[in-house]
Amino acid sequence: MAIGFDFGTTNSSIAIARRDGSVEVADFFQRGARTESYRSLLYLERLREARRTTIKSWSGPEGIERYLQAEEKGRLIQSLKSFLASRNLQTTEIFGRRFPLEDLVANILRDIRLKAEEQFGCPVQDAVVGRPVRFVGADSAADDEFAVERLTRALHTAGFERIEFELEPMAAAYHYESKLDHDELILIGDFGGGTSDFSLLHVGPSVRDRSGARAVLGNQGLALAGDAFDAKIIRHLVSPALGAGSSLDSFGKRLPVPTWVYFKLERWHHLSFLRSSDTLNMLQSVARQAVEPEKLSALLYLVRHDLGYQLHQAVQHVKVALSHNEHSLFEFLDGDLELQANVSRAAFENWIAEELHSIEERVDSLLSSSGMHARDVDRVFLTGGSSFVPSVRRIFESRFGSKKIRTGDEFTSVARGLALRSALTS
Repeated sequence: MAIGFDFGTTNSSIAIARRDGSVEVADFFQRGARTESYRSLLYLERLREARRTTIKSWSGPEGIERYLQAEEKGRLIQSLKSFLASRNLQTTEIFGRRFPLEDLVANILRDIRLKAEEQFGCPVQDAVVGRPVRFVGADSAADDEFAVERLTRALHTAGFERIEFELEPMAAAYHYESKLDHDELILIGDFGGGTSDFSLLHVGPSVRDRSGARAVLGNQGLALAGDAFDAKIIRHLVSPALGAGSSLDSFGKRLPVPTWVYFKLERWHHLSFLRSSDTLNMLQSVARQAVEPEKLSALLYLVRHDLGYQLHQAVQHVKVALSHNEHSLFEFLDGDLELQANVSRAAFENWIAEELHSIEERVDSLLSSSGMHARDVDRVFLTGGSSFVPSVRRIFESRFGSKKIRTGDEFTSVARGLALRSALTS
């Protein structure tokens, strides 16, 4: 069987290409509904079983449910893919034990593999796996290779045997091409949680009939996407309400509140790392000296209760709302913590102006390095969650025209394409 596996920063999906040419994406039960997106998170608890203390993990929808139901929260870890290129993060301490990053990733991958086996009715051991053009945190080709090696080890630990990697935008191209009855020159824009990737290539029946290879004119990658947009919402809406930019009185001196905590807060998947005794003690001390103690108390509440998942959900909600409306209400309510603020799409677009400019530069660089002009491109296929953001879409509409823009299966096109790619060599 031909398996395609898209392990994403925020969400993952896995698909199978059947012998009759159909493609099936595994779905998962989450909060009373079925979804084809599996949250790429891991939740761990320390349990007492048979007179022994053990650490047990749950991932995806089960991890979310276990976390939300727990009165005493364990450890919720998100966006592990974002750390693969980091040579500084080899292990992390959880409940006094150190775990290699690859082992934590493998727990998620194994759970997805086993659930896919149940649904597909066949062993899931060989797969074509997606990878970004440039991993988050990678400053060189050597860093990207380092990330691929770590992901490979995690996949083997999770029970995968034969693995082949394909660039994620190329996988989206295989999915797009499967519906074509003519040849085209297409530009693929794949916007994930941590990366934005672009490919320019020829697709179509004549290309498809020859072999699995594709006439690729160029690939470009950028280590920013949906998470970077989220970070700006946190910086401008959340952090000020939690004391960012405020002051404290220390021995008669007016000092700024430490900024590094808010830097971590912007990378919401780092929030669980703040829940250490040293950090909590520091925040308690700062709150006692703060000019606006209620704001620091709110920050302490957020960190102590490890509310990174809930914060991310609130940020996602307002971001999605701004893709459809000119104004929306940001709202985050949990116990004694209440954050509310009105936000406009214009303000949001101003906050992410730097990121939008980086995307523009990368698209223009792809065209230039490929020796192509926008008028030469027949179609632009946009996929991934951030492709819904109007200001992102305008980047492509302004260069290629709105009539050339195509979308569809935004959250599963990569997995579908990887399965089709796998079918060519299986």
